[in-house]
Amino acid sequence: MPGAGGGQGAVHPEGLSEVSYSTNQANALIHLYRAEVGKMTAYRQRLDMTTNWSVVTTAGLASFALGNPDNSHATFLFAMFMNYFFLRLEARRFRTYEIAHHRVRIMERFFYPAMLGDKVDPNWHQLLLAELAKPRSPMSRADAMGWRLGRNYLWIYTAVLLAWLAKLDLEQPKGWVLEFPEAFSLADIGNFPGWLVFLGVMVFYTYLIWLAIRAARTYPLEDG
Repeated sequence: MPGAGGGQGAVHPEGLSEVSYSTNQANALIHLYRAEVGKMTAYRQRLDMTTNWSVVTTAGLASFALGNPDNSHATFLFAMFMNYFFLRLEARRFRTYEIAHHRVRIMERFFYPAMLGDKVDPNWHQLLLAELAKPRSPMSRADAMGWRLGRNYLWIYTAVLLAWLAKLDLEQPKGWVLEFPEAFSLADIGNFPGWLVFLGVMVFYTYLIWLAIRAARTYPLEDG
């Protein structure tokens, strides 16, 4: 990606030039920058709101399940499902946030350095025009889910898993000894055998960890 100066992402000096703007062009880009920053702020708040929903829902369901020995441990499985719903919703909002963030980074990378007298690629406008003509997130849904998992939801899912295991243990009498494969029966839900429940949870958590590991570690325009 063409850049300015000699830092990461810069190109050879012969590919750079000074770029001048008319007053109307500069004002239009400044107003676009302010609008995109405002959109980023709004979606930042929406992302925090979704995380708050997840935390409050998890805390409420955990209090319900642990507050009464007669309440089923399946409440925690429902908490896992609800958190996955919130995760997918937050990933969708994060991708929309990234559209505005990508445009802001383009202008910060090229427009403002040019305004301050630095030499930039004179064709950077084509990159911004392409973004405006066909808005698209620079991040896939899987990457967005991985980002949000690594920063928030893996901690929530860890708490849910530990609380679920604690619930299974609390339902047993004092002096109970954990033995396999009989221990799998602790997770029985109606006609569903406990081993199948444990397998489903293990597969689900493996999938979450895979999403978090495979997610891109850098933002677009920051990896050169």
